[in-house]
Amino acid sequence: MSDARASGPECSPAGGGAEHRLVFVGGMHRSGTTPLTRAIAAHPDVSGFENTHAEEDEGQHLQDVMPTGERFGGPGRFALDPRSALTESSPLVGAESADRLMGQWGRYWDLSKHVLVEKSPPNLIRMRFLQALFPDASFIVITRHPVIVSLSTKKWAPRRSYASVFENWFRAHETMRDDSSHIRRLHMITYEDLVARPAEVLAGVSSFIGLTGTLPADMVQGGRSSSYEATWSAWQNSGNPLIKLRMRRLHDRYAERAASFGYRFDDLSSSHPPA
Repeated sequence: MSDARASGPECSPAGGGAEHRLVFVGGMHRSGTTPLTRAIAAHPDVSGFENTHAEEDEGQHLQDVMPTGERFGGPGRFALDPRSALTESSPLVGAESADRLMGQWGRYWDLSKHVLVEKSPPNLIRMRFLQALFPDASFIVITRHPVIVSLSTKKWAPRRSYASVFENWFRAHETMRDDSSHIRRLHMITYEDLVARPAEVLAGVSSFIGLTGTLPADMVQGGRSSSYEATWSAWQNSGNPLIKLRMRRLHDRYAERAASFGYRFDDLSSSHPPA
């Protein structure tokens, strides 16, 4: 899955900062947003957040304009609450919000750099809102197989059902897909492609942003899905009737929706052209 829209000139936030180009990275927890953003921020013309003491150096925790994902349940849950999604119709849209975000995030960016990157999982369902504040901003979305993301997220949220964490993945991505037609500068990649062909995928990211030179591919590590692939395979071959029932329900409810994003329940290691 990949999608790149036409490039534009300098970023012109509603509240100022026209000399900078803003890049927002979005993707579910456990989808590879952190290594992707670190690779982008390693470029000499880019500044990202680091050593902020905020969780994963996410910009959502370094501002008070937007509610954080934790307000709506955090990992594995935030997209289930419709209030978490923000668009250009939000009452928060305005020059004051843009100025406040730039001021709060600017404390952690190196403003001598031309490109400023911020990543937070809720960006996935807030692109229209962020574009309303920063009309020339660029957006990069990374997706990862819903089974891998859901199994890994479930470890963080043991009290939530598997159906809940799966549904969270699909709600977020279906909202993102609906919103994507409104976004002027959007580049989409998959975690599976990033791991399989890091240099090639990062070259596409660099070109989309308008950077010269390369992004370091050594920040991307493979093999991070193997334990979840083994768990899924064990479930598929299990003789336990309760596990069989769980698998049948998950397949019936989500396999077709997964295919619309290019993912199959019988292949967790790669993405495919969407059905």
